[in-house]
Amino acid sequence: GRVRGRGPLALPSRGRSNVRTARSAAAGETAPFRLIQHKHEAWWFYRYLSQVYDHVVNPGHWTKDMREDALEPALLHVAHKRRLSPLKVIDVGGGTGFSTTGIVEAGVPAENVTLVDQSPHQLEKARKKPQLKGCTIEEGDAENLRFETNTFDRYVSCGSIEYWPDPQRGIVEAFRVLKPGGLACMVGPVHPTHWLSRFMADAWMLFPTEQEYLDWFRAAGFTSVKLKRIGPKWYRGCRKHGLIMGCSVTGVKGLSAEGESPLELGEMAENRQTKKAGWFTTLLRVILGSLAGFYYFVIPVYMWLKNLVLPKSVKFT
Repeated sequence: GRVRGRGPLALPSRGRSNVRTARSAAAGETAPFRLIQHKHEAWWFYRYLSQVYDHVVNPGHWTKDMREDALEPALLHVAHKRRLSPLKVIDVGGGTGFSTTGIVEAGVPAENVTLVDQSPHQLEKARKKPQLKGCTIEEGDAENLRFETNTFDRYVSCGSIEYWPDPQRGIVEAFRVLKPGGLACMVGPVHPTHWLSRFMADAWMLFPTEQEYLDWFRAAGFTSVKLKRIGPKWYRGCRKHGLIMGCSVTGVKGLSAEGESPLELGEMAENRQTKKAGWFTTLLRVILGSLAGFYYFVIPVYMWLKNLVLPKSVKFT
């Protein structure tokens, strides 16, 4: 199989076949700002958020119960229960290792798990976790993985797609690095319908619709594509504000699908850019994007208080 470096993808172009995140274009609206849906801005965003990620972000958006629920469709436990050869798993965008810990706890030996993230600050936290001792932990780009084609039995990515400039390309890479018969599981945000939440989400980062996830997976070549809704228990099923961790999407690389995705993409968007953003622009995007993101630190508290006060018979819609 071919090993990918960190340069542009060497794939012939058929035009930009990016099954669209362009809800707005279809509706004739202005494209969302998505101030931190860029690798450089996301690097700086996590430079500071990594200090409190496990203690501030996860309790409101990505609990242990949610992690178990989201990873269940990945069938990580199958080999362990059936006493088969251990699965080889890659966790892309695994950050501080919260999702990676869930993979290990599901029965995958740590030495069979590879954690990749672009943030050295997040990975520093992951390396300190005793549960991940034995895991391969390294920096990498979700849209341009360095691994050979047909390498892993499972591809997992939780809470990473929202920062990918080209989500379709990242899912194409998921297909490529999986072995035939392998399964991809992607956990990520879902787009809100409430007007204020929608504005804040679109100002912050990528919040795909459920249909976009399904379209991206199918376009990449995955079969048996399924979506499972997840969310904090205290939301009582409310989804109008969107969710940072709102769905778990799975797809299978067919047994006869050895090799790369049938979807061919051109050069990476960031490599086509001739003018890089200056430090002031980057700083402004990080600050404004973080302010929009702060709204999503308030929402879980609001929902928790609402759940505490209102009778259990009341549904949140």
